[in-house]
Amino acid sequence: MKTTITASILAMTIAAPALAETRLSLSHYLPAVHGIHTDFIEPWTKQITECTGGEVTFEIFPGGTQKGNVAKQQEQVLAGVVDIAHGLSGIPRGRFNRTSLVEMPFLTRNAGAATHALWSLYGEGELGDEYKGLKVLALHAHNGGLLHTNGKHVETMEDMKGLRIRTPSPPVSEMLTFLGATPQGLPPGEVYENLQRKVIDGTVFPWDPVKSFGLNEVLTDHLDMGAYTVSFFFVMNQAKYDGLPENVRTCIDQASGDALVPKFGDWWDKWDAAGREEAEAAGHTITVLSDEERDRWREALKPMAEKYIETMKSEGVEDADVLYQKFQDKVAEFEATKPAQ
Repeated sequence: MKTTITASILAMTIAAPALAETRLSLSHYLPAVHGIHTDFIEPWTKQITECTGGEVTFEIFPGGTQKGNVAKQQEQVLAGVVDIAHGLSGIPRGRFNRTSLVEMPFLTRNAGAATHALWSLYGEGELGDEYKGLKVLALHAHNGGLLHTNGKHVETMEDMKGLRIRTPSPPVSEMLTFLGATPQGLPPGEVYENLQRKVIDGTVFPWDPVKSFGLNEVLTDHLDMGAYTVSFFFVMNQAKYDGLPENVRTCIDQASGDALVPKFGDWWDKWDAAGREEAEAAGHTITVLSDEERDRWREALKPMAEKYIETMKSEGVEDADVLYQKFQDKVAEFEATKPAQ
């Protein structure tokens, strides 16, 4: 009798399906209240967990956690500290020089257009080996950024002179310098304190991080200039991806790439609307850069564009001028079907 019971238990154990064995770690640098976390990353992980029947689960590390440092997202994935990360291409600088050309001034105000350009050129091999060792799940960009200031009203180029402005990337730093400001490199999470302490006069951001980082509490004025965009990566350790079962890789692929990238334009519109509404409710001054002033800025920034392209050539992007033109062509391709904002 005892032998029969033991045999039955053994048989049931062998026949039982394997429980979830794979737990993937995912990090990003934004607060858990940001749309990147709530509308994108959480649903993306749930989609894969459901697709794999629970075989894969996730542990997410947002900004403010031990693995949420904005400057370490790429290196953590390459080193296997985390399996997947969403990060800002321009921090730290010099890793994605080819990608950075999408951040040139006045290329577009439209997140969808910039994202389309990035993803198309990546797919065509135009971004070289900048993502070597990484499984690229998505590349994207935000809507045209604004200038947000504390106690400083800006309407013209002359108003920019001497202002200490937080910058997210090398092209934006160059832009601010040519406009007369003094760029200050800071991670997004440090902007609030530096505005509060008057260490900086302002920052450039789209509307959405202004809300998610609580910056409307320490801002008074906003200039809607739509003069630049910033790029982001969503990547996985390539070796980790390659080592997963085929069904899991299929689920990841189905949730990423061409299925994911087109969503970012609408997402940014939604996230930006909430940030602007909060500023309006707080009684802040919101100014739109006039058409006349925009033309002045474009003209003033032509030498900046030429200088940046030459800098990229000296740093190994020998076809920087050709690649920049390709970014412009891809933006125009998108905006021909969906007008720029």
